Amino acid sequence: MPAASPRVGLFVTCLVDLMRPSVGFAAVKLLEAAGCRVEVPASQTCCGQPAYNSGDRRDARDIARAVVAAFAGFDYVVAPSGSCAGMIHEHYPALFADEPETLAKARELAGRTHELVSFLVDVLKVERVDSAYSGVATYHDSCSGLRELKVKAQPRRLLASVAGLSLKELPGAEICCGFGGTFCVKYPEISERMAADKAEDVRATGADMLLAGDLGCLMNMAGKLQRDGSAIRVRHVAEVLAGMTETPPIGEPGG
Repeated sequence: MPAASPRVGLFVTCLVDLMRPSVGFAAVKLLEAAGCRVEVPASQTCCGQPAYNSGDRRDARDIARAVVAAFAGFDYVVAPSGSCAGMIHEHYPALFADEPETLAKARELAGRTHELVSFLVDVLKVERVDSAYSGVATYHDSCSGLRELKVKAQPRRLLASVAGLSLKELPGAEICCGFGGTFCVKYPEISERMAADKAEDVRATGADMLLAGDLGCLMNMAGKLQRDGSAIRVRHVAEVLAGMTETPPIGEPGG
């Protein structure tokens, strides 16, 4: 880590920007509390994952080039999403296998791109947060963060330091919720059954709040829980870690 305060470019993500800006503000609060200088490049766009997952490599490459340019010069790039961070970290280099100059830039960007909570714990060595929440929570491990970036213990470690919060492990925490980016659009019946199984597991914990690190997963699970009439609240883990829980839970009016 640079000796001076690291300069971090926050990759906000499309869903956070359009659907849950409070997650972005929570990310900034956490990063600044850890000593970072945070900037949000105005020229950033989507990470390109929807196009990539749909097989549209041409548009995915064009989007990736814009992201590479937007985040040039930062010490680190951090996203409050394992999905978007995983796209940049794992898949950008493969997009430019036949373009040596761009490939080098994509690899360089990939090497300094991190998911938010893993960055706090693994890079900045944050051991605890100064926040409180009275209640019982359970945590869902989003697929990309878990499998591509090895995000598992880090959120649980920081959640353990939240005053008043009790964390109950979720049965099948590592099983997909059924969102899967474009998967839920291509295979809605399968996605709905997966979401139903996940909602049943969440209810079985007795928790009053469900947390995760990816907004797509959270919106999918919040929608299913609400359709089932559940009172379980759904939040991004960054909001609880930052002590920013005044915004209504995901899926509720104003949330």
